[in-house]
Amino acid sequence: MDSLALAFSSGWASGVNAYLVVLVLGIADRVGGFAEVPDVLGRWDVLAVAFVLYSFEFVADKVPYVDSTWDAVSTAIRPTTGAVVGVLIAGQADSLDGAVLGVVGGGTALLSHLAKAGGRLAINSSPEPVTNIAASIAEDVTVLTVVWFALEHPRGAAAVAGLLLAAGLVLLLLLARLVRRGWRRWKRREPPGRKPMATSGRPH
Repeated sequence: MDSLALAFSSGWASGVNAYLVVLVLGIADRVGGFAEVPDVLGRWDVLAVAFVLYSFEFVADKVPYVDSTWDAVSTAIRPTTGAVVGVLIAGQADSLDGAVLGVVGGGTALLSHLAKAGGRLAINSSPEPVTNIAASIAEDVTVLTVVWFALEHPRGAAAVAGLLLAAGLVLLLLLARLVRRGWRRWKRREPPGRKPMATSGRPH
């Protein structure tokens, strides 16, 4: 159950910032010696690549519209990372546990990624950098907190990740409804300058 909870929490976090998840888990393996963390994540080459990619995301995630482009590029990367981390936590890729944890990690990462990408599109409707920077920092702090908490209390962290995932999906649903309503209103409105044609009676 603890492995499943850790896979769920790291999957949610991977959907928000996959490279930060790899960094946190890898550093935890190096300095803390957590048995739940796969040793491969603590390798120096893995940490170096994760750090470089996280540095790119740290900048791109704070620039209006660039963040949404980065989200689009990451649509395949984040769920894949969540699935791979889940399989590594299971310990054996060809086992049933590996398949289950891979699906949990990848599926959770996909859902949280969609929630994040939708929220960023809404934020970019007001293209000023302050909101993007604040949202990005809040996401990074939350990912760091949830993943580190999951190492000590995996079930508690999974509950927190579940609440955050549910809140993100509800917000995404509300945003989708607002966009749909706005689109319908825009389609129904009369084009500017167009006047209704007056009907003229014909003499009998």
